[in-house]
Amino acid sequence: MKFRWIKIVLVLTCLSASISANIQLIKKENPDSNTTLLVIAGIHGDEPGAYFAASILATHYEITSKNLWIVPNLNQKSIQRNRRGIYGDMNRKFSTLKKNDKDAKTINDIKNIILEKKVSLVLNLHDGHGFYRKENHGKIFNPNAWGQTCVIDQCNLLNQDQPFGNLNSIALDVKERMNKKLLKEHHSFDIRNTNTKFDDEAMQLSLTYFAVTNNKPAFAIESSKNLSSLSQKVFYQLLAIEEFMNIMGITFTRKFEFNERNIANILGNYGSLNINNNFFLNLFNIKKSLSFIPIKLRNNVFKFSNPLGSIVKNGKRFTAYIGNKKVLTFRPQYFQMAKTCTEKFDVIIDGNLVSLNKTSDIIVNDDFNIVKKDDFRVNVIGYTSKIHHSESGVSIGLKDLNKRFSLDKSNKIYRVEFYKNNEFCSMSKVHFK
Repeated sequence: MKFRWIKIVLVLTCLSASISANIQLIKKENPDSNTTLLVIAGIHGDEPGAYFAASILATHYEITSKNLWIVPNLNQKSIQRNRRGIYGDMNRKFSTLKKNDKDAKTINDIKNIILEKKVSLVLNLHDGHGFYRKENHGKIFNPNAWGQTCVIDQCNLLNQDQPFGNLNSIALDVKERMNKKLLKEHHSFDIRNTNTKFDDEAMQLSLTYFAVTNNKPAFAIESSKNLSSLSQKVFYQLLAIEEFMNIMGITFTRKFEFNERNIANILGNYGSLNINNNFFLNLFNIKKSLSFIPIKLRNNVFKFSNPLGSIVKNGKRFTAYIGNKKVLTFRPQYFQMAKTCTEKFDVIIDGNLVSLNKTSDIIVNDDFNIVKKDDFRVNVIGYTSKIHHSESGVSIGLKDLNKRFSLDKSNKIYRVEFYKNNEFCSMSKVHFK
């Protein structure tokens, strides 16, 4: 079995994290055990509770024993467009698939990951409509709803040696644990057994049924689309994942206290974007549109701290997404990248001389002055001078800058760009308090 892994995405715990040609796979591993929980999110692009939960799992959890693998954005193009599946329902392609299907590479890759010997249990995350109830209580609370369920295809795996093969028993345990921690009473979870082999032809084409027919315990977690906020959906997804980890003996720590408010705060911080390792943007409170961003004509490298980050080029503009959310659209200005740039620069900040690494943030109360350096030109975006070719050697305060060119909505952050022989070197940001 061969995989084409490209690069490390995220390093947390003692782990290896990889990306195949189509799939981002984040691995948080420990040497004490081969027990591994595989969490898959984003198979449907219009179910943000699932993939935003997976992103928080990737960035805000440390696994202290056993292993956790995460695929946070399986169907990335559909996520960007907030559609169930732009090439059809990806969760109905695990039995038969045409060779020319545009999802074929992704499907084959995720199948190979599921079948990895190390994978002990699979969770496929979804947002489902309504609130599942065994009896009919109206349009939202009824037996046809999928929301707030732990979905199983059958009660047990055929192989009795599989340690997590009693699907119904595990689902019942998860249900009982979760229902003790509800935000509201009507959010209660239940088990939905589709009895796939005999009763549900559509589910016979699904990811979880593929897994169980290959002797891999698999469950779907469905938070309700009728919950009042994204943070509530993510709360229940993470709660379910934690209970599965507890059952599997996977120990973990969180970087936050588990409640809906803290989850909402995390969801509101989109992290950062690194462009070509010489240009960093904090995506929190950033303006929706920026102009004249210095990049290469081709082969640019965009790296997000959030695993749901992606870039789409639309005509002359680029759009940065976090999941299904358009965070930033920018118009580029193309430059050659200089090969012999300085790694440090000197700057006088509020009267004090300091030396900073390139791309550093400059924190200022009153004014700053980039010290002149031979062969380098400084461009402070938003400052206009009819005298100076380079804006080094000039003291600049907030009042001297045009707010239209700020990076942030508060008009306190501005770009300081460094050039050599009209080739771009790097950008720093000046932050006024």
